[in-house]
Amino acid sequence: MYQQMIFVNLATNDVAASRKFFTELGYTINPQFSSDDCSCVVISDTIIAMLLGKQRYADFTKKEIADATKTSEVLICLSAESREKVDELVEKALAAGGTVSGGTQDHGYMYGRAFDDLDGHTWEVMWMDPAAVQG
Repeated sequence: MYQQMIFVNLATNDVAASRKFFTELGYTINPQFSSDDCSCVVISDTIIAMLLGKQRYADFTKKEIADATKTSEVLICLSAESREKVDELVEKALAAGGTVSGGTQDHGYMYGRAFDDLDGHTWEVMWMDPAAVQG
């Protein structure tokens, strides 16, 4: 059965530093689709983050490239299998040089935290109680 994938393309100031940041979070790099100006970060079987140097990113758009430290261009939300996994990933991001983005959201059945990566892109990490989803 076909599984649709998502490829999130993000402009970065320093491909090597971003590659190191995301590997410190526990993700792998697919060397087949990586180079000096692009890093293919495998988040899951169906989620890929393409970290593109700004010059390379400009090859795909005629628009001005947002400075994510000043302008919110996207909020990326990743699911986590537990509250502990939310905290674990965010703490890894902070230890790798990321910064806290917003406060902890704790609604009992839903728990989330967020961090900004080295370029200011906001990554939310969210756990939701499966029983709450089933209604």
